[in-house]
Amino acid sequence: MAVNSATHCSYDDHYCAAVILNARDVDGRRALARLRADPRTVVIDRWKDQVASARRLLPPFEPYVLAESKRWAYYPWRHTLISILARRPFQTLRLDRNRNLITTEEQHELSGLRVGVIGMGAGHVIAYLLAAEGLCGQLRLADSDSLDLSDLNRVPATVFDLGMNKAVVAARRIAELDPYLPVELVRSVLSPDTLTLFLDGLDVVVDGSDSLETKTQLREAARALQIPVLMPTGDQGVLDVERFDLDPSRGLLHGLLDEGPYLDKDPYVLRIVKVSELSTRAAASLLEVDETITAWPQLAGDVALGAAAVAEAVRRIGLGESLPSGRIRIDVARALDQIAEPVATPGAPAPPIEEHPAPASPLAPELPAIIAAAAQRAPSVANMQPWQIEAEPRSVTIRLRPERTATLDIGFRASAVAVGSALFNAKVAAATVGLLGPVHISETDGEFPLSATMRLQDGSDPELAQLYEPMLQRETNRHLGTLAALDEEIAAAVHAAAVAEGARLELLTDRNAIEKVATILAKTDRIRYLTPRMHAEMLSEVRWPAEDQDPAESGIDVRSLEMNPAELSNFQIAQRHDVVSKLAEWGSGSALGKYTHDRICASSGLGMVTVQGDTLTDYARGGSAMEAVWITAQELGLSVQPITPVFLYARSGVELRELSSGFAVPLQRLQCAFHALTHTGPDESPVAMLRFSYAPAPSVRSLRRSLNGAGAPAHCTSQ
Repeated sequence: MAVNSATHCSYDDHYCAAVILNARDVDGRRALARLRADPRTVVIDRWKDQVASARRLLPPFEPYVLAESKRWAYYPWRHTLISILARRPFQTLRLDRNRNLITTEEQHELSGLRVGVIGMGAGHVIAYLLAAEGLCGQLRLADSDSLDLSDLNRVPATVFDLGMNKAVVAARRIAELDPYLPVELVRSVLSPDTLTLFLDGLDVVVDGSDSLETKTQLREAARALQIPVLMPTGDQGVLDVERFDLDPSRGLLHGLLDEGPYLDKDPYVLRIVKVSELSTRAAASLLEVDETITAWPQLAGDVALGAAAVAEAVRRIGLGESLPSGRIRIDVARALDQIAEPVATPGAPAPPIEEHPAPASPLAPELPAIIAAAAQRAPSVANMQPWQIEAEPRSVTIRLRPERTATLDIGFRASAVAVGSALFNAKVAAATVGLLGPVHISETDGEFPLSATMRLQDGSDPELAQLYEPMLQRETNRHLGTLAALDEEIAAAVHAAAVAEGARLELLTDRNAIEKVATILAKTDRIRYLTPRMHAEMLSEVRWPAEDQDPAESGIDVRSLEMNPAELSNFQIAQRHDVVSKLAEWGSGSALGKYTHDRICASSGLGMVTVQGDTLTDYARGGSAMEAVWITAQELGLSVQPITPVFLYARSGVELRELSSGFAVPLQRLQCAFHALTHTGPDESPVAMLRFSYAPAPSVRSLRRSLNGAGAPAHCTSQ
């Protein structure tokens, strides 16, 4: 690594320091003569104006100070020779307007401070501001990148600097501000070894790097050398202060930065900046990176604000004033007096998985309750469990409860599917204990739009009975799959399961068709996020185990979503109403559908369950078929996840407008394309889409309400 003193740079494109010449020196006179003889040299002499300004200072200079000879500063990259005062009067006059915000004595003390700045994006402004305020006597800058046109929204450079090393650009600008200030440069990528060399002799280091690995290595080296680290973050003027000089045992970035390697930096970045505290635009933009924008946006004003906070922090460190470790948001000096450590929220351990016991024997007591408990284990959209299950000595009744609904549940069709699934489970349990009787389904306009009653009497069905244990084990699995192909026997078995319950299964295994479905469903997920009512309902469905609350009897445990750290971070951002509103305003948000898109594309197959007819009874029949297919598929080794597109239960343009008035037209187009891909006919009703894959076991299992709606919830294995 070459750490080049600004006073010893070679005369090339990387030259970054002014050459100070004194006409009273022999060498100085010769150099001045050569430069004046060069027709390219521009000579600017305003020395008399500077002397006149210096004479007006209070208190006045001693006469001998101004009697020092004129100096000349030559800037090779400009081919310009300009007259300046000698070092002491130059710096006194240049910094005079700092007094008394910074006293003369403080200015002198700060002139002994050595500051390093890594990363010349935001670091350019920081380094320049430190030089402008005279907060240090030496700067050391590091950046291996060249200046790009896209940097000019926040880096105060010009088009003349494009393609030049960023550290050189910053050093030249500082040299034109104060030709006496020593600036050293590192133009190579920093490594653990070169970081130690870079930090050697520094009093403070400012972290403006983009690499998490560099951030970690920098802090490890700074902690070992007991050098304080400052890090500004552009959004909302965040400043992190790590006083390794006062506490060399403290964690890296307050313990928020885990040690690498960082194969996927997004989760760590979001952990550092805290998603909940990001501005709306910044949080929304994070979801658009690599979708509609190439990088997280930064504004020149935010960079300047961060630089102001860093300057105040450097001043305090240099003068030995109070500045503890911690994190603060603007405003700068006053806010730094209120700095506090960020508080990390620990995650809660996963609840233990308990299996629902199978009946000891067909003659066990409380058989109706066992059958009702089996019904209770059925899946439902968002685990809303839209039923009321009544166990009587001679019957089990499952009623649709209309108050447990959601926007997607148009006409209670999703609820009817759930009732049908519960009915199938009840039939399986009844067949197991030899009490399988006839079923009566009725629809009314009263309190319960749909009711299904199964009489308990002597009767069995060996094929249903053998599904009892698989039914108890049925679960939703949202892990990514391995893309292993489905064999013909499995395909035939799931087809037969649907037909046995009066439905049809369309099985998609063609990769091209699956990817087209993935694109459609990703777009519908985006619409769900961007529609305020559906977004609010989606948030209400998710249960966060870290919250101080009793185990949830409904909804979806966030851990069951099987999100990787990046997906979970994006999901946390997308929970914010202000963020999705801003994305809707921008017409953006394509990343909102990526989670679903990736899982559909990682499927071995997709199964679309449809039925003839469109009554609630028809949808209940479809729900029984869906549950039969699901149990059969899982018994044969498949992992299953239900997918519910926004438009699944809409049957008209009017209903699509009720779903999302602002997106009704694109929803109709997406629905038509989806029906074409799944070969859903005009006389068929889509009931459910199941995603089949080969994947590891799910992390957690959902809970269920108690049968009477009170008391402790039961652990279940379904959605």
